Amino acid sequence: MKNTLKVQRAMRDLTQEQLAQILGVSRQTVNSIEKNRYVPSTVLALKLSKVFGVAVNEIFSLEADD
Repeated sequence: MKNTLKVQRAMRDLTQEQLAQILGVSRQTVNSIEKNRYVPSTVLALKLSKVFGVAVNEIFSLEADD
């Protein structure tokens, strides 16, 4: 799964720590999502969608299998 979390966060001038506080998660969780090491739960994906005011599929997309 690919994501644009880092871009979305940068567009709003938020640090990983600030976003983590808004979401109620650790900074490490935000970092892991940005680096595609962790796929967030549906609830967390929906929270991100709400924070950024965009659809979930504008933040996360499935990678095509090659």
